[in-house]
Amino acid sequence: MSSARGMSMKAKETLAFYLFLTPWGIGFIVFLMGPLLASLVLSFTNWDLLQPAQWVGLANYKRVLFGPSQFWLAMGNTAYYALILVPLSIVVALILAVLLNQNIILRRFFRTVFYLPATLPIVAVVFLWQWILAPSGILNEILGWFGIHGPAWFVDPAWIKPGLILMGVWAAGSGVVLFLAGLQGIPKYMYEASAMEGAGPIRQFLMITVPMLSPIVLFNLINGIIGALQVFTQVYIIARDNKAAVMAVPYLYHEAFGYFKMGYASAVAWIFFIFVMALTLVVLRWSRSWVYYEGEVR
Repeated sequence: MSSARGMSMKAKETLAFYLFLTPWGIGFIVFLMGPLLASLVLSFTNWDLLQPAQWVGLANYKRVLFGPSQFWLAMGNTAYYALILVPLSIVVALILAVLLNQNIILRRFFRTVFYLPATLPIVAVVFLWQWILAPSGILNEILGWFGIHGPAWFVDPAWIKPGLILMGVWAAGSGVVLFLAGLQGIPKYMYEASAMEGAGPIRQFLMITVPMLSPIVLFNLINGIIGALQVFTQVYIIARDNKAAVMAVPYLYHEAFGYFKMGYASAVAWIFFIFVMALTLVVLRWSRSWVYYEGEVR
């Protein structure tokens, strides 16, 4: 009797598990897996939303990779943006976290201030930075105090990407919070023991702080790469008509919803997805040589 009752309870728990999982499963299939598979099929067709889709095989992929398009220009601009923004954001976030981890006055206030940009709506942030980086904006006015003639950040093609990078670094607050949590988890006795051996603050930072925070660096690195490669709103608002700042996701959006080339845009999306996935796997593989996990034996 007890065995049958136990099996009955196990069956009820299994049924409850699948019932609770069902809403997520339906949402995953309808809103993620379904559109994902549909875009894969559409990437082999020519479809403009108005006429029936026509099967064209690999023609869209050949056009993306080898045809006269702005795909490689968009990928180059996106890579430039991510290559500078991600390391710079990590370094700035780490330095700010180390400073905010000290016993200073108004420490909680400064922590809130530095995290605040990460909570603001991206459209509001873009309009704010359009005002700050305007040709006669506040930043150029401050530079003028030192005799520096500031550029037209979002007007001059040569300065659009640096302006976007500056705006991205300003929103590094989430990385600061993660680094702060990691710093507070480092045992103090490690610093005390190293100080007794004659290690100074810089050596302690390089030999203790950085290795102990390496898992968080990896997390911020992967999230930063994916986020930077998928940048859209800033570029769409600020420089959607400027070829100097055309990037992958805005380019995909314009091809799909500006020119109604759904098949071509789907091919762009899948090539971009493969690129991001491959880059992420390379970073994960590379991280084995520098990420330290407590208790790991090598």
